[in-house]
Amino acid sequence: MAGARTAVIVGSGIVGLTTAWHLQDRGWRVRLLADRPITATTSARAAAVWFPTRVGPRGRVAEWGARTYDVLAAQARDGVPGVLMRETLALYRDPPEHPWWAEAVHGVRPATPDDLPRGYGHGLRFTVPLADMSVHLPWLVDEVQRRGAVTEMRHLTSLADAGPADLVVCCAGLGARTLAGDDSVVPVRGQIVRVANPGLTLSIRDEHHPDGRAYVHPRVDDVILGGTLDEGEWDDIPDPDTAAAIVARCTDLAPAVADAPVLEHVAGLRPGRPTVRLERGADLANGTPLIHHYGHGGSGITLSWGCAEEVAALAEPLA
Repeated sequence: MAGARTAVIVGSGIVGLTTAWHLQDRGWRVRLLADRPITATTSARAAAVWFPTRVGPRGRVAEWGARTYDVLAAQARDGVPGVLMRETLALYRDPPEHPWWAEAVHGVRPATPDDLPRGYGHGLRFTVPLADMSVHLPWLVDEVQRRGAVTEMRHLTSLADAGPADLVVCCAGLGARTLAGDDSVVPVRGQIVRVANPGLTLSIRDEHHPDGRAYVHPRVDDVILGGTLDEGEWDDIPDPDTAAAIVARCTDLAPAVADAPVLEHVAGLRPGRPTVRLERGADLANGTPLIHHYGHGGSGITLSWGCAEEVAALAEPLA
């Protein structure tokens, strides 16, 4: 790849890795900078189910999400490690509005009365991708490295220190609050409980449970129970009382999880922002072009491939 231009991507979660992939597709040599191992990123702790959560703007999210849905669905068909499709039941106590994201998942349909747990009068059925990040992220790291990416563990105090490069892409998630000087980036704490799978295959969610958000996402050998959206909370240590409350309300959705052995308690900090920031920024002091790509909230896996494709298109005139 002699003569290829070099891009430095700051951040190695799902957003940074998919950005690396798309830049590589367009001939860029990529270096990934991270200040922590991939297993310590927010992406590694995510439930990683396709579903727009705490993110905007709605119109762009629908576009990015639709593209990402199609990529992940193809990966599931092709047997990409960790990616599968899950039939999903969204529960409601009152008649729901038509979801604004419905076209991205190729439609939704009403649930039948037999689908509904006790206490629920309404539901919607649809199918979405789910990624087991303990399997999928290592695969993605291996793939971008196989295609020539170099990864480096380094803590930055300034984006100007990311070079030398022909392009810097800030995929720093919550770190963009400091690196990009963006005070609109805030932590949105999420806590989940991972339990052994008692034989579930249907994902179930209630975004309006009176005791807080509730979702049950079965993977192959385990089930992710969640969760929380605690804006402005910086503590990423799992709270036992919160964990017990999560299990209790998830039991309303899927009684089988009540006695499932607990495997792990997990908490992470999502990079919240009123809207995703995906745009050319001012060139760095040394003249290096900069693209901002952060603020995906609880929708990193949901928007990753679609947003990364747009970043690569923004970078094209620089190649």
